[in-house]
Amino acid sequence: MRRRLLLATALLASTCVATPRVARAADEDVDLQLVLAIDSSSSVSMDEYYLQLEGYARAFANPLLSEAIAALPRGRIAVSLFEWSGPGQQVLNFEWRILDGAESTRRFAEELALAPRLVIGGETAIGDALAFAATLLEDAPGGPARMVVDVSGDGSSNRGLPVSVARAELLARGIVINGLAVTNQEAGLEAYYAREVIGGPGSFVLPAGDYDDFRDVILRKLLREIGPVADAGSAARIR
Repeated sequence: MRRRLLLATALLASTCVATPRVARAADEDVDLQLVLAIDSSSSVSMDEYYLQLEGYARAFANPLLSEAIAALPRGRIAVSLFEWSGPGQQVLNFEWRILDGAESTRRFAEELALAPRLVIGGETAIGDALAFAATLLEDAPGGPARMVVDVSGDGSSNRGLPVSVARAELLARGIVINGLAVTNQEAGLEAYYAREVIGGPGSFVLPAGDYDDFRDVILRKLLREIGPVADAGSAARIR
């Protein structure tokens, strides 16, 4: 009960409301519902923030990604993206959309390349970010599917909802948490993410030495999240 009360408090403090549930037909079911959570705290400069978005834009524009989606049983995934920093500072940049081929992934890549930063600074509240991601998944389109939260950041949590509380709630709902740790500012961050943040079947954390590295690492991470078959088939082709 205490965990749920803490989560409810954090969710009420969030500045953005999850998108309404979308009516669907059976043939619109997806293989994966993926929430992308981007660090926008004070430790992330404007240049570094846009390197993150550039990395995502390049990844979704890469043919390997649309090929990986096409290789899934249904050939469709649902994706949303938000940026986060301190408690109550989570803003939804991209509502849920279905990616089902080269055209839809290309359009998403173009949107990512032009998106503004919506949160400027703040502390690092990973627990609140995870709780906000959970609310988005409650209204994800595409029927029952694998649920994954992909959280990236360059520091350990220092404010807000305890990460352990949020993490336990997500894992109880069958949500997998993966991480990308940008390690240029905090020694041991990869180990922190592995120990405190990620969880669920097949969960993993990948390190990026800095935000320039982020642009290459995020493609590998997305391919691995889409599925092991796609990951194994694509790994050797990533440049």
